Amino acid sequence: MWKGFAHLLKKDIGLMVSGKFFLLALLSLILYSCYINLVYVNLDQGTYRVYLYDPQKMYTGQSAFIMTVNSRQELENFCSDGVSVGIDVSGDAPEIYLLSSGTATADHYRGLWGRAVLTGLEAEEETEIVGAYDKEQKSRREITAEFLFFELSAVGFLGLASIVFKEKQMGVIRVHSVLPVHKAAFILSKLSVFFVSDLIFAVLLTWLNVGIADSFMILPAILVQAGILSLVMALTGFLCAVWLPDFKQFSLFYLILAVFVTTPVFLAGQTGVARDWIVFHPIYHLFAAMKSAYFGVRTFSVLYYFVCIGSIVLLFYAAYRILAREMAKEG
Repeated sequence: MWKGFAHLLKKDIGLMVSGKFFLLALLSLILYSCYINLVYVNLDQGTYRVYLYDPQKMYTGQSAFIMTVNSRQELENFCSDGVSVGIDVSGDAPEIYLLSSGTATADHYRGLWGRAVLTGLEAEEETEIVGAYDKEQKSRREITAEFLFFELSAVGFLGLASIVFKEKQMGVIRVHSVLPVHKAAFILSKLSVFFVSDLIFAVLLTWLNVGIADSFMILPAILVQAGILSLVMALTGFLCAVWLPDFKQFSLFYLILAVFVTTPVFLAGQTGVARDWIVFHPIYHLFAAMKSAYFGVRTFSVLYYFVCIGSIVLLFYAAYRILAREMAKEG
């Protein structure tokens, strides 16, 4: 039954080529890399702007980070962006004014920065670099991890599902229901092609944007997380494509998945706006593991990998049962 596995691999690779999957992956790789190298690392991610309202001219210090305003209302207007920090010294004691950015941690550090600027503690000679990466290295690793997660979770899910729907329209499942080909081989051939292509994409994306030398130590951990995410999303896409009767229902399901499952994870990663319940979100742990791998941090226990492997096995079993049911209908 497994003698036709090579034929299945050849067929699935041909479908991916005809569906321009590899071309799209190459274009994504080029687009992500151009954005990271030409735009993202050059973005001005400077310190918080500080505005001072000092009608009595009591502040005598000199700081390049302070901009004076003429009224309290003007100070509040400048601080309405949720990023800037206002300092009002018109009263008996300096008052820090800021609008919440949505995360208490960021607001806390904004307030500390405003007080440091007011007292002159922001002087360059009193700062020191903490951590193993400079600003550019940190930015590169962080955005590369997010792009890789997006590519594997979204494009991988849709890519395998599109192949399955194309095969359903061509009557491939009906043909395979009467051929001596094991159902597991039918699934594994698709998983193998997507798994290998996702790992190659992860290697190239990391090399181009983090650097070959800097990637040497972290790449094994990245490939482990990329492999887990690839298998989970590919099996989910396969399961949904076989189970749902048409692409319209699949599109609705994917919209729900993108809005209610993936979006909270990206908001937590990009903005820091996270709630306590996010720890119960399974995709969040995959996202956090991917980021940790890019920074060489091992924070996940054996339980994490046990749950991942168990989920892959359950998804494979569910996909196998659904495929068997559909082949029985067709046969």
